[in-house]
Amino acid sequence: MQFETISVIGLGYIGLPTAAVFASRKKKVIGVDVNQHAVDTINQGKIHIIEPDLDMVVQTAVSQGYLRATSTPEPADAFLIAVPTPFKDGHQPDLRYIEAASKAIAPVLKKGDLVILESTSPVGATEQMADWLAEVRPDLTFPQTHGEQSDIRVAHCPERVLPGHVLRELVQNDRVIGGLSPKCSSAAVELYKTFVLGECIVTNARTAEMCKLTENSFRDVNIAFANELSMICDKQGINVWDLIRLANRHPRVNILQPGPGVGGHCIAVDPWFIVSAVPDDAKLIRTAREVNDLKPHWIINKVKEAIAAWKANSEFKIQNSKLPNIGCLGLAFKANIDDLRESPAMEIVRELIKSGICRVMACEPNVNSGFDEFPLYELGEVLREADILLLLVDHDEFKGIDRELLKEKVLIDTRGVWR
Repeated sequence: MQFETISVIGLGYIGLPTAAVFASRKKKVIGVDVNQHAVDTINQGKIHIIEPDLDMVVQTAVSQGYLRATSTPEPADAFLIAVPTPFKDGHQPDLRYIEAASKAIAPVLKKGDLVILESTSPVGATEQMADWLAEVRPDLTFPQTHGEQSDIRVAHCPERVLPGHVLRELVQNDRVIGGLSPKCSSAAVELYKTFVLGECIVTNARTAEMCKLTENSFRDVNIAFANELSMICDKQGINVWDLIRLANRHPRVNILQPGPGVGGHCIAVDPWFIVSAVPDDAKLIRTAREVNDLKPHWIINKVKEAIAAWKANSEFKIQNSKLPNIGCLGLAFKANIDDLRESPAMEIVRELIKSGICRVMACEPNVNSGFDEFPLYELGEVLREADILLLLVDHDEFKGIDRELLKEKVLIDTRGVWR
């Protein structure tokens, strides 16, 4: 097949880098997003997210005419859907963005086109997407009814990249590709080989969907072990980071690092897709999610203990009307990115603001001026005014803080940076 024009639906943390990499291989790429600000920014050769080196790739692709953004789908040879898949109440998968994207591209489909669902999805979502396409285009045939002879090819290929390293991992990582028929899989492999240097491994769509959920659930379970260990060690008077460092000297032990919880659109969400499908069987996966969801509330209790200790000192007795200044360092779900989705740091800061027990001074160096949920402070101001410093994200800026500036502060380190 010849893929001269590729359309990427959803220009967020996965869609935009994917579109940019295709464009860097001299493919004509049409990016589609409902966010007009994102569309306008990209068409100026700029980016609306933070990802190392992405700005240069996008600028080059736009200036050379290989990448263009729009809010309305246009005809193409291949369509990649990379939209959010959150969950609804009760942790049930919410596929409305996939449905909307499917019904948006359906009118411009033509015989021979390939549609790939990249969004991390519950098992069966690719088949559901194909059904939505078929509803809108009864004049075309699809693999769920016509198999190898279908007019449209449909496949699932989940992204599996690390924020902060997306461009490199898009190219180098293996891809798991699950088509609704062998011809669907072959077409998807041909498309991804445009830039993928890793192996493209073919399976069926349901296995590909479950593979991504399994990868993220594995991570979640292991993080839950570290987070639970940190709470146990706190009660035992043991430094959990020293303990993990020692335990990891065993040749077959590799404990991850604890933190304030688990965030991001993948690890904090995807395990629930498994639990919702088989609630009676996914006992360990559910428990890990509950442990990690509990951790932010445990951190908030540690802050309350620190405030109580602060109030007990002699200075407070003189200034008993003063609320403590809590410097909350970091809002993103991991270090050195701007992604706030499902961030435990955001949950902690929101709860502290709501509590009214302190003055919250949040600092997030990777978030731009467009953030308006609550005030953000410069790091220098936080270090000058904070009575208590709560390290939530191990950004490089925070690792480099002069330790002399911390001596008079009450410190709560959820990342083990200041141990």
